[in-house]
Amino acid sequence: MLVSLIKKFGLKFSLNDPRWGRGSQDDDKQNQNQGGRRPQDGPPDLDQLWRDFNQRLNRLFGNKGGGSGDGGGNGGFKAEMRGAGIGAGVLAVIVLFLWLVSGFFIVQEGQTGVVMTFGRYSHMTPAGFNWRWPYPVQAHEIVNVSQVRTVEVGYRTNVRNKQAKESLMLTDDENIIDIQFAVQYKLKNASDWVFNNRDQEEMIKQVAETSIREIVGKSKMDFVLYEGREKVAFETSQLMQQIVDRYRSGVQITNVTMQGVQPPEQVQAAFDDAVRAGQDRERQKNEGQAYANDVIPKARGAASRLQQESEAYRSRVVATAQGDANRFKHVLVEYQKAPAVTRDRLYLETMQQIFSNTAKVMVDARSGSNLLYLPLDKLIAQTAADSASGKPAAAAGQAAAGQAAPVPAPEAPAEATRPATSRSRDARDREAR
Repeated sequence: MLVSLIKKFGLKFSLNDPRWGRGSQDDDKQNQNQGGRRPQDGPPDLDQLWRDFNQRLNRLFGNKGGGSGDGGGNGGFKAEMRGAGIGAGVLAVIVLFLWLVSGFFIVQEGQTGVVMTFGRYSHMTPAGFNWRWPYPVQAHEIVNVSQVRTVEVGYRTNVRNKQAKESLMLTDDENIIDIQFAVQYKLKNASDWVFNNRDQEEMIKQVAETSIREIVGKSKMDFVLYEGREKVAFETSQLMQQIVDRYRSGVQITNVTMQGVQPPEQVQAAFDDAVRAGQDRERQKNEGQAYANDVIPKARGAASRLQQESEAYRSRVVATAQGDANRFKHVLVEYQKAPAVTRDRLYLETMQQIFSNTAKVMVDARSGSNLLYLPLDKLIAQTAADSASGKPAAAAGQAAAGQAAPVPAPEAPAEATRPATSRSRDARDREAR
């Protein structure tokens, strides 16, 4: 800056100039008047350089040197002092201007500036062109509050580059699990981020590791490995936010992403075998459940059908018994009114029912009659009916066996049927009773 000022005012010095530091032309003339003697060559005179500089400043600002004599010498010294003061003032103004200009700074969009006065927080500036008092009065630090920052826990850059010290954790069922995850966060308060944290990245990593160890320590291994990954990540994010808010770190946790959850590499093979065994167990359980779902409904349907059939049989038997009992009561009433007639009627009805259900022909051998009545028309009709229904003909079977052809009892009147028996009336009465 001083060199540019000297060039601006026309002050040029050259080390190659043999007259540099030897005085002005007036001094040369004075030396010539004194006999033409020049001083010997030697180091430059600093006082003479200062006087030359003041003279040039005086010429620049219109102050010429005074005349000869004592009066002129005093006037020249005062002019030199006045010119030196003006030059120092100009330099001071330029330096002050440059110092004030150094306080301007620009904050980009999505960033904020934190201004500190003698190292203490003063205020924050928005995006745009801002000014603060220059150093050493004030200083500033620009913080990007819109950037999404990421902290990796358990690995670095790639999940294969594991950090066992960070990733190995103990579950609630006393198993060790290997977890790699990433935490994404933003800044919500730039002053808290700058002043309340000594090592911001390390603080976030320690908070993340502490939070997930607490969540995993309360969970089972199978839950963390399979169905509980999303829940573990969500609870870890919430716990981290609570911790950083308590620290007043100015951080907003946006997301926790599980990169890898697995058993330690030393027991990976055994764990895979256990997983396959568990899968086989579940498959067999599913097959058994499917078989049970197929058999049990059928068994329940059969049981229900049998129960309904038994209920129907019971109802039928009970109804038949009740009907027989009611009929017997009515018959008893009629029997009490006319016992002989009722006995005869019951006997005839019973014998008619018996003869209608038998294929044998009852013949009265004691009557001495050689004429037998065979109802061939009815036998032929019954045989045709049996053949149509697929039942074996009773007459054909009995004829092949050498027996008499079974015929139904003839629809004879009661008088014709009565001689077929050799029982007396008393015997029939006893049988009826």
